[in-house]
Amino acid sequence: MTRSDVDDLPKGLPAMWRLCKLGYQHEPRLLVFSFAMTLLAALPDALLALWLKILADGVLDNDRRAVLLAASGLAVSVTATWFLRTVSTRITRRFRDRVTIMLEAHVARLQASVATVEHQERRDFLDRLSVLRKQVFVLDHMYMSLFSTCGWLVRLGVTVALLMSIDPALILLLVFALPTVVSSSWRPGVERAVEEKYAAHSRLADHLFKTATTAAPGKEVRVVGIGQDLVVNRRREWEKWYGAIASARWTSSAWHAAAWAIFGAAYVGAVLFVVSGPNGSVGNVLLILAAGARLSAYIGATVGEIGFLRGIWLDGSRRLVWLENYAASFDDSADLPAPERLTDGIRLDHVSFTYAGASRPALEDVDLLLPAGRVVAVVGENGAGKSTLVKLICKLYEPTGGRVLVDGQPLDRIPAEAWRLAVAGAFQDFFRFEFRAGHSVGLGDLPRLDDEPAVTTAVGRAGAEDVVERLEAGLDTQLGATWPSGAEISFGQWQKLALARGFMRNRPLLLVLDEPTAALDAETEHALFERYAAAAKDSTDGRITILVSHRFSTVRMADLIVVLDGARVVETGTHDQLMARDGHYAELYRIQAAAYH
Repeated sequence: MTRSDVDDLPKGLPAMWRLCKLGYQHEPRLLVFSFAMTLLAALPDALLALWLKILADGVLDNDRRAVLLAASGLAVSVTATWFLRTVSTRITRRFRDRVTIMLEAHVARLQASVATVEHQERRDFLDRLSVLRKQVFVLDHMYMSLFSTCGWLVRLGVTVALLMSIDPALILLLVFALPTVVSSSWRPGVERAVEEKYAAHSRLADHLFKTATTAAPGKEVRVVGIGQDLVVNRRREWEKWYGAIASARWTSSAWHAAAWAIFGAAYVGAVLFVVSGPNGSVGNVLLILAAGARLSAYIGATVGEIGFLRGIWLDGSRRLVWLENYAASFDDSADLPAPERLTDGIRLDHVSFTYAGASRPALEDVDLLLPAGRVVAVVGENGAGKSTLVKLICKLYEPTGGRVLVDGQPLDRIPAEAWRLAVAGAFQDFFRFEFRAGHSVGLGDLPRLDDEPAVTTAVGRAGAEDVVERLEAGLDTQLGATWPSGAEISFGQWQKLALARGFMRNRPLLLVLDEPTAALDAETEHALFERYAAAAKDSTDGRITILVSHRFSTVRMADLIVVLDGARVVETGTHDQLMARDGHYAELYRIQAAAYH
């Protein structure tokens, strides 16, 4: 399966079947028992109309045996229906609780296991995932809806058989019920398509709401005075989203009402047909009234469940299966192990990359060798493609053109998880893990999460000892003021802990430092990078260290400096070579040097 094969949503019924198998794999006994109990509970309920017919005929014919049979049947049906529904409800509730946890964990694991971050940046994927995240909280209802649909179909089958015992022509009621089934299946798909089409407005409304109500942007919202604008704009975006959905709902409701009008007219005609026909006995009239009324209720319940299945299960399962296929597609051709050491290095072979929806490439025709055992600095103005280059090498993106080679082997043939175990580092857009300080750092090497000596060593490597010393309980301090006994720390302190997290792994083949020290002063950054440059040169496994920094006092220590401009590599060489060339690098260096005088 190629990446292009999973860009579109998969077909509905195969996706539903895969989701059924997923539920069976995790809870086979509960699923089978819940399904069996739902079907069993349908039978006594559907037979009530038959007992009423027998009771009426028995009373008119003065047939005591028929009356007793009908009374016993009614009592057993009512009691059995209550008992089976009670048992079924308790079993299905347990099944739903367990399957809910399973599905939520499954979706979270899938999103976290996707090799790249493209699905978190492409608008079409974001819209798709936005709808899926809303659906995942009701995905457990899908199994119940399927069970209920089968139960209603059993009731329908029994009821139609009873009506046909009066006259076979009454089966035509099912024909007139078809428009309700069609409209129920069609409505949710139309509404969901509109919801996804306008999902960007919903996401923006959510973002504006969070901006207006959460702590992080609170200071700027108040200083700038945009609180009222946020409220107004949030309402406007919500109206754009809801207005389109409401219009679709009105249109689909009109068609659905017309379908029910057709069935209602057919039912009235069926009652008149029986009353005026040769089979118009009191028992048969009572049967068609009771069975016909229940037929209407059963059809309504069935089409309602079908609508739910169409709108949530069919739609949600397609998105879930798409996510499964998308996550699996990255490692379909990954059949090579990650190297244990580097001998040649990492080569970008005419690599290009364009972000989804962008008109210009972020990187274009980059042909570059990062030699093994060297410290490589990447410089350039904002938007030159520095972070994009780093993320391609880390396999967070995949090139839209060209190849990335590791010791001559294509990076796309190395499983992402295996390659990531050989990569360490810190990024400028780090995340604040509000755990205990020791865990916030230890996450950088999960097997050693609770290894305090290893965590302490990483803290020392990052020069973050002062951060830990100021915490009341040291590494055991809970981070984040919103948690009980949680400590609030500054941006610079968070950045040092993020840097320590990147230094948890002892012997990574690729160490990436993508402007992780922007909050530190130039001297501290220089000393930190100098220490790691020396360590990289002393390594025997061919480790490559990549530095991305705007500070040329740090950059000049690198063995190789790569200069990016306009999405292309315009110069490479040492600091002395580039200064002697008097090109783009020399110009940038002199501009920055002049700023310090």
